Amino acid sequence: MTTINDVAKAAGVSTATVSRVVNNGPKVGTKTREHVLHVMAELGYTPNANARALASQQSKTIGVVIPDLTDPFFASLANGVELVAREQGMQTLLSTGQQSSEDELQAIHLLMQQRCDAMVVHSKHLTDEQLVQLSQQIKGFVLIDRHIETMQSRCVWLDNAAGGKAAAEHFMTKGHSQIAMINSNLDIDDPVLRKSGFDQTLNTRGIQTVATITAEPTLNGGELAARQLVESSLTFTALFAYNDAMAIGAMSVLEDHGIRVPEDVAVIGFDDVLLSRYSRPKLATLRYPIQSMAKQGAKLALSLLRDEPLPERPRVYLPRLIVRASA
Repeated sequence: MTTINDVAKAAGVSTATVSRVVNNGPKVGTKTREHVLHVMAELGYTPNANARALASQQSKTIGVVIPDLTDPFFASLANGVELVAREQGMQTLLSTGQQSSEDELQAIHLLMQQRCDAMVVHSKHLTDEQLVQLSQQIKGFVLIDRHIETMQSRCVWLDNAAGGKAAAEHFMTKGHSQIAMINSNLDIDDPVLRKSGFDQTLNTRGIQTVATITAEPTLNGGELAARQLVESSLTFTALFAYNDAMAIGAMSVLEDHGIRVPEDVAVIGFDDVLLSRYSRPKLATLRYPIQSMAKQGAKLALSLLRDEPLPERPRVYLPRLIVRASA
């Protein structure tokens, strides 16, 4: 393996000069810099990122923790962080939490071992106390899609209850009073808050949901929940789903049973993932601006890392109803 000493010897310069070139340091003339870079290329020398981080006491990476690599929602989150990292000439390191407190903690520790001092973390299973403690250990620690009062300057989150409220208001405006909901069975805050905003808004008109069925927040989960609704023989003319995947899975079951959307049952999802624009009918949904939130989270993490003044803009986002053919 080619070392920095090999490069210095071949280029006829000191190892300190090679180090300055590698780290884009000052006091290196243009011709010398070009010559050293040429020798590095000829010898196939690649600087060790960890060694450079130790030398500078700062990593050139932003870490991001998400639950799942396959979910398009979390892919958008990771992409938002990546866009900011590239703007800053940094790399993104990705680690997954797999919907458990143990895996979330391990994912964070793995990034810490890679000297990620700037980190955007999606955690639903670690306790508030654990996350507060981690924020005290990691200088650029930012929590996304969750609000903890005692560390809210490091949080970027969505008002989930407002999304439930917007869905309920739309259904009531369209004259629906027999309304069902299919919700996530995950033991996290989001389904609780979305249902709370939905139910409370319906209750202002004396309306109660005819049923709430819980299942995994996936296409298959939406199918299972909708099948249970249909087979229960309950009458409903509107359906609110925890997310777009459940909504699209549900629409498939409704179609299989000869129930037309939206003529017989109006459907609203949540997130506005790309697939919602290509379902048939196109899915009405609550837009979750996760990529914008992730970009703000990454910028906030870097500001914390660099001791820069924190942005004063609000860190709580509101979902926006996107009306399409399904409702």
